[in-house]
Amino acid sequence: MSLRKLGRGTATILGLLWCCAAAKAAPWNVTLIEQANNPQLERNRLERAYLGHPGGAAADGVGVALDESQFELESAKQAISLKTEPVANLEAARAAAQKAEKAGSPILLLNLPAAWTAAVSASVKLPVLNLGASADSLREADCLPNLYHLLPSERMRADALAQALMARKWTQVLLLTGPLPEDAERSKVAQAAIKRYGLKLVAAKAFKLSADPRERSLANLSLLTANLSYDAVWVVDSDGEFARSLPYNTAQARLVVGDAGLVALAWSARFDRFGAPQVSRRFAKAAKRAMTDHDWAAYLAGKAMILAASEAPKGDAPSVAKALASANLDGSKGVTLQFRPWDRQLRQPLLLTDGQGVIATMPLEGVLHPKNALDTLGADEPEKLCKPRP
Repeated sequence: MSLRKLGRGTATILGLLWCCAAAKAAPWNVTLIEQANNPQLERNRLERAYLGHPGGAAADGVGVALDESQFELESAKQAISLKTEPVANLEAARAAAQKAEKAGSPILLLNLPAAWTAAVSASVKLPVLNLGASADSLREADCLPNLYHLLPSERMRADALAQALMARKWTQVLLLTGPLPEDAERSKVAQAAIKRYGLKLVAAKAFKLSADPRERSLANLSLLTANLSYDAVWVVDSDGEFARSLPYNTAQARLVVGDAGLVALAWSARFDRFGAPQVSRRFAKAAKRAMTDHDWAAYLAGKAMILAASEAPKGDAPSVAKALASANLDGSKGVTLQFRPWDRQLRQPLLLTDGQGVIATMPLEGVLHPKNALDTLGADEPEKLCKPRP
């Protein structure tokens, strides 16, 4: 039957439907590459629920963002399909990324160790969202023009804690550092923050959990924290097991900060402002667990990806990068969040929490900056620490 016989009105409707169908962009097929058998996701570690550690799969946070944004995607005539690709080593991660790029993926999501994240991002040209690596090297010496960071950097966390100690005039700090290589790097970041905000490092000591009787003193809380005068104990413990036993066990009755006690995080399920409880409840309903800051980073990655898909439906790398660079994201923290142009770190407030509640939001009110107080957390633009490789 011809359109003429159907009548002008029916023909118009069919024409509009055809135009809408023709205008709909090709779906975005997105790959999330993550480390297989991630030691941080072992059951005994998840049961301990270390503050600042992941609580489950990164895909859970991305999935919640996609589910709650279906109307937005449909309005933009867009669809996103997420595929998770577990990889056992760097070579497999790089191969998975290049395969996704060749298949036409407009954006890549990574939840990998820092060294893997840098190498994989350098092997592709499409924009990459870093969900789980907080190392400052990725924002500084190893920064890349296509790499965007959702999780706060270690320096951002350290700056938030140092600001809090400065504000309360807890200026004398005892620093305890663990035995892992990443502990040494993070300890340097903590010491730089202590110096930056005018605090005094009373002493820096190493600790070690060991079954060797000769090393027993390295895990003795009383010995490590005795015979010194300090206002706070700053513990750097990437593993988390030592740090969790430190609060209330110091030789003097003092505050513990860092990886236990008072911790600076991107998110806490106890945060109760700016619509945060609704976000946490939606996540808990979908994932059957509390939302951690790693989950929040994955959730924001999903929101950034959705915004890019709406503004750059064709998915070409320059358009997607432009959409990310100008993105204004709602992270339920009371301010609009953007990626910093100099290192592509998501600019954001941090929450100080002891796991029971949120004590404060950082930066504290009154902390000054020429342009944006949020840039007092982490590497600032004039420092020029990020010099992207071509």
